[in-house]
Amino acid sequence: MDASQGRVVLITGASSGIGRACAELLSARGHTVYATSRQPGADAPTAWKWLELDVTRDDSVQRAVDAVLAAEGRIDVVVNNAGYALAGALEDCSVEQARQQLDTNLLGVLRVCKAVLPSMRARKSGLFIHISSLGGAVGLPFQGLYSASKFALEGLTECLRIEVAPFGIEATLLQPGDVKTRLTENRVLASQAGPGSAYQVQFETALRTIEADERDGVPPEDVARRVLELLERGPVRVRYSVGKLVQRAALLAKWVLPSRTFEQLLMSLYGLSRS
Repeated sequence: MDASQGRVVLITGASSGIGRACAELLSARGHTVYATSRQPGADAPTAWKWLELDVTRDDSVQRAVDAVLAAEGRIDVVVNNAGYALAGALEDCSVEQARQQLDTNLLGVLRVCKAVLPSMRARKSGLFIHISSLGGAVGLPFQGLYSASKFALEGLTECLRIEVAPFGIEATLLQPGDVKTRLTENRVLASQAGPGSAYQVQFETALRTIEADERDGVPPEDVARRVLELLERGPVRVRYSVGKLVQRAALLAKWVLPSRTFEQLLMSLYGLSRS
């Protein structure tokens, strides 16, 4: 893909936060942007186009992809951003909540990839940018299923890169640290969290830190600038990080420090301790 030419970009989860920031920046840069969400906003600017897309429904994904292909003839770049956070002790999460978390954060990406790949293969060109998380490299306490969904996304993307390389298609991961978005207020809590849970005190302690860090996170525009860079830079590596340096350093610390030392450091960051 020629970086000097405008691309046709499909963005999932674009109603706010990182997705919205990507739509604003990429359209301002001259790319043709189709921003999607389950309920497209009435305040949609004319700089980009809104489409309804629910990543948990095969038919919704296919309709949105078909609409872009009918209008533009191609999709050059997909930013798979749709997702949400489930928080609570693993024991307190229902199996149904686990299914819903994985259905959105992991299988939603798979649905979009499956719908877009045939047209990309035909053109022998395309790029997937998957919004992962530092929680996809480090298991975050009381965010176990969120981390599980992002760990799985990392594995999926590593495999995807190899499988689609012969067709001239690329895929990469972007791992943001804490970002100031509506993820915080939209967080879903474990069904059995709260009074009666053996984990209540520890969870509430950790959750205060989690929410404070998110509210003090980098603006979503920082992530959007990184997405733009990846879109226009040419060949991409398997993963990149973005966010505060101290959080990005955790990726290195995990591999450098003894595992128990790293666990102790992580626990201390969330106000937790061993018995």
